[in-house]
Amino acid sequence: MNYLKYTQYVYLVAGLFFAYDGFAKLNTGTDAPYLSFILSAVAIGMFFFRRKFAKKFDNPDKNQ
Repeated sequence: MNYLKYTQYVYLVAGLFFAYDGFAKLNTGTDAPYLSFILSAVAIGMFFFRRKFAKKFDNPDKNQ
């Protein structure tokens, strides 16, 4: 289960990718970039959410 420590960074990479995609769509003006920005915000939010709970479960004695 050592891989669970690194899977939170997949959300960060996805968030950065969707942010880049949103700005690329915004600059070209072909599509509406709003869905990409929403997905970027959700992915970055999931990164911080997962990071918080990973630390919480690693140190259960400090949280009580």
